Amino acid sequence: MEERQNTLVCTFDPQSPRISVYEIHEWIHEQPHVAEATVTMIQIDGLRRQVIISFVDLHYVQEVLQTAKDQSEYKHSNGEISLVRIDVAGMGTKRVRIAYLPR
Repeated sequence: MEERQNTLVCTFDPQSPRISVYEIHEWIHEQPHVAEATVTMIQIDGLRRQVIISFVDLHYVQEVLQTAKDQSEYKHSNGEISLVRIDVAGMGTKRVRIAYLPR
């Protein structure tokens, strides 16, 4: 199992309206002020309403956390404002059950 390093998780309010991939991309650039050159990967988990952003260096992770103060806002096209929690990503431990594994 590989540990996520230099990675942030942005969790959108589950009660908020859905956001398109384009809107998420624009929000990442405008709100937490993430520069394109500092990002190695962006992953969207639609079910959990999370955006996972991997950075080139831990310095950029700390910079975004200090700027955002662990929380940001997203303004929807209808004017509604949703809170977005920003945390350092961690894998944690998961228990997985595998049934009927062929030999």
